[in-house]
Amino acid sequence: MEVYALVGPSGTGKSHRAVLLANKLGAEVIIDDGLVIAGNQIVAGISAKKQPTRIGAIKTALFTDEEHMKAVIKCVDRLKPAKILLLGTSTKMVDKIAERLTLPAIKEYVLIEQIASEKEIRKARRMRTQHSKHVIPAPTIEVRKSLPETIIDPIQVFLRRKGYQGNRGWLEQSIVRPTFTMYGRLSISQGALGAIATHAAAAVPGVVEVKRSNIIRSEQEVTVEIEVILDITSKITDTSRDIQSKIKKYIETMTGLSIKSINVTVAGIKVQEIV
Repeated sequence: MEVYALVGPSGTGKSHRAVLLANKLGAEVIIDDGLVIAGNQIVAGISAKKQPTRIGAIKTALFTDEEHMKAVIKCVDRLKPAKILLLGTSTKMVDKIAERLTLPAIKEYVLIEQIASEKEIRKARRMRTQHSKHVIPAPTIEVRKSLPETIIDPIQVFLRRKGYQGNRGWLEQSIVRPTFTMYGRLSISQGALGAIATHAAAAVPGVVEVKRSNIIRSEQEVTVEIEVILDITSKITDTSRDIQSKIKKYIETMTGLSIKSINVTVAGIKVQEIV
């Protein structure tokens, strides 16, 4: 396996040019901002654009989360690409990504200045600083799976397909506006998270009452502890699993935070009065 890297400061147009460079190099896989992109599909990973803070985005791009890292390693092992293209803001960053993903040493570092003109880089910087626009090198339909709550616009890249003289085509990419660039630092109170968890749990069939909810939060992860009263006809295991699923969906969709664990305690069983 050969590993290549596209390196350049944030906002200089790396993601936009990644597909063209990968096509030129013959790289079947692109790893960009926490995602694994093969062809037109996002096949694994978590998008750094999903994170509500820049620190969280950087950690995601560096695969600091063990589960995230292992899932991507497993995906790369399954795909067995002959060539991979990594994207990063510095040689140190892409070296770290390669190390985390147990990839071979990087064969070649391509600087953004080698494939983009000063004018193109200035335009990319302007789009980033003035309009908070980020590019993900995958079609809109794919990006929506990873970032369903994010504003997404399609763009198209003109591509001469490698190995086929005269065969040209268009590849779609996506422009996104992540929460952390639109609103700066995002702060969500413990009370708000508790209210979201309570509302989600109360919406699950079979839940009579939510007795208590407690939020334990690290920088980008949330642990939810919740106590509920269930209807006597409920299946405790199934209903508890439904509560976990609903809370995870609500919190991740509404806040962009990641769920570490959800602990459901059934504090009692109640017979519903028939009116």
